[in-house]
Amino acid sequence: MELTRRFFLGAAMAAAALLATGVQAEGYPSKPVSIVVSYPPGGDVDAIARLFADKLTGRLGQPVIVENRPGAAGTIGNSYVSRAEPDGHTLLFTPNTFTTAPLVMALPKSSRYDVLNGFEPVILASKQSVLLVANPQSGITSVADLVGQARDGKRLSYASPGAGSPMHIAAEWLNRAADIKVLHIPYRGIGPIIPDLLAGHVDLGYVVYGPAAQLIESGQLVPVAVTDPERSPVLPELATVAEQGYDQVRLGAWHGLMAPKGTPDEVVTLLNQHMNEILQLPEIAERLASFGAVPVGGEPQALGAINAEDHQRLSALIEELDIRGS
Repeated sequence: MELTRRFFLGAAMAAAALLATGVQAEGYPSKPVSIVVSYPPGGDVDAIARLFADKLTGRLGQPVIVENRPGAAGTIGNSYVSRAEPDGHTLLFTPNTFTTAPLVMALPKSSRYDVLNGFEPVILASKQSVLLVANPQSGITSVADLVGQARDGKRLSYASPGAGSPMHIAAEWLNRAADIKVLHIPYRGIGPIIPDLLAGHVDLGYVVYGPAAQLIESGQLVPVAVTDPERSPVLPELATVAEQGYDQVRLGAWHGLMAPKGTPDEVVTLLNQHMNEILQLPEIAERLASFGAVPVGGEPQALGAINAEDHQRLSALIEELDIRGS
């Protein structure tokens, strides 16, 4: 009897959540929903995806689970979702490496996907600042320090969370703008970068705020600059690369939720409305701030537009800078 009561109570709550949005997708979801993250567990993308998955579970009336499929700068997981059944039960939560990695990587057929036409955009969930940080032993506290050491012949290296990531592109952009050569060391996500930075195996890292926050506060890592067009709301005192003399270097990060091409419009609309309501919750804004991110939201077209804009703008830059991955 108790199980029956709980079942009907759960069903009623799920139905109320659907009615609250004003949109329904008949028969959806009929089974657990998987949100694929194309990076290892423990990083910011994974943590933010789990935050949204938890909230969507209560609204959709089915478990929403995060499935990690890392490798090849995210292209393995991305291509997996592009081939999934377009019924809304397999989704992709991705940073904007989604857009740029195929422009940089020499990909096998199994990891290729159509950046512009292979997915249905659901929502532009958040934007996140990209930070340049340094090991204190490097003596680098500003972009001027970095450029000066490189020009004086010091062998410097920087870590990024992978070839084709916004961090990789921003770093090579600064290399060209300042006419210096700092060696790129690609990692599989941001998590593994931090211990190597602390140990001095690399001098610099292009990262996001979350994994580095406590280390910056304790002085174990030195914040050097923000690569975004504007200063970060979590480190407003930290000047951008542009403010430090390299005005053309402006590149941040974003996160989007996508579905396979051909996913029904009513499913996309339902997910979009749920996500917009989730992004308005104060606790979500607070959690995103801990990662140096801010909620965005809006119509699916906003994600499609920023993806297309980045593809056009950065494909030309990648070609110009001759940025290549492995």
